[in-house]
Amino acid sequence: MRAVVLVGGEGTRLRPLTYSVPKQMLPVAEVPLIERVLAHLVGHGVTDVVLSLGYRPDAFIEAFPEGKCAGATLAYAVEEQPLDTAGAIRYAATAAGIDETFLVFNGDVLSDLDITALVRFHRAHGAEGTVALTPVEDPSAFGVVQTAPDGRVLAFIEKPAPGTAPTNLINAGAYVLEADVLGRIAPTGRVNVERETFPAMVEAGTLFALASDGYWVDVGTPERYLQATADLLTGRRPGPPVRGARPTGEGSWALGTARSEGAAARSLLGDGAVVAPGAVVRTSVVGRGAVVGEGAAIERSVLLESACVEKGAEVRDSIVGPRAVVGAGAVLRALTVVGAGAVVAAGSLHEGARLPA
Repeated sequence: MRAVVLVGGEGTRLRPLTYSVPKQMLPVAEVPLIERVLAHLVGHGVTDVVLSLGYRPDAFIEAFPEGKCAGATLAYAVEEQPLDTAGAIRYAATAAGIDETFLVFNGDVLSDLDITALVRFHRAHGAEGTVALTPVEDPSAFGVVQTAPDGRVLAFIEKPAPGTAPTNLINAGAYVLEADVLGRIAPTGRVNVERETFPAMVEAGTLFALASDGYWVDVGTPERYLQATADLLTGRRPGPPVRGARPTGEGSWALGTARSEGAAARSLLGDGAVVAPGAVVRTSVVGRGAVVGEGAAIERSVLLESACVEKGAEVRDSIVGPRAVVGAGAVLRALTVVGAGAVVAAGSLHEGARLPA
């Protein structure tokens, strides 16, 4: 089966990290997010993937020069201007010559969605399109999807007021579509799939939905990026956090030549990472070539490739970008995000900051 994966967004909520790299290329436990997404698709029989590109397309093309990722054969569809979700789907599918049932996935979502069951449901109901749904605690922050008992979609309700939503099920960013859907999408300009294409299908009675309570996280904010990482480290998603990692005790893992003379618990040390004596790393990733200095504390955080946290510094619930330096005694807290190559002044305190601003 073939799939269109949407990866064209600018990742504004993850800035300044995404100034230098698309969010789907950010590593989640040392594996690029897009690679984890594609591996899941391949596990359900997807063989060919069209990446719908917009922002920094060269990053993807350079990362996969042979046109292969996670066992899938890649094609690229680069938008000359933003086309929104439905426009991007039409553009990518048309460019790839898709003329039969296909999948669409958001490239920033990690899930254990049973794609095989979704396709089976779609075909059993003779649907033109089928949307995967997932439950959330507070649906007021999302658009909810109301369905009939047979799964037929009745309405899309955008961000209902607290306590008024008829359901807590939201669009999970995964669809099965017939090629006929492409004819519903204007060939030029911006077209939104939830606000324009799907409502037309609802009116025609041809759109269905299937709910799943399996694992699902939209890795689009610092909070959820850290959550997705922690889920791999703490066993919420079972098994090693990355293939080839070796257990090192206290629920931690290491790759390649990583070494630690400090204490690490429920963490992953990337190849060449170094943790100095007296340092403490908990529920965190110390990325490839990153360094944690003496007496530093890293908790529920991610240090990306070649980042450096100097002596006595603290990084809690935060992300430090590649090649960035956190000066001695500095403190980062409360979802602070440090961009690539940035330098955090020694002894400074930052809470919920974006550095550089």
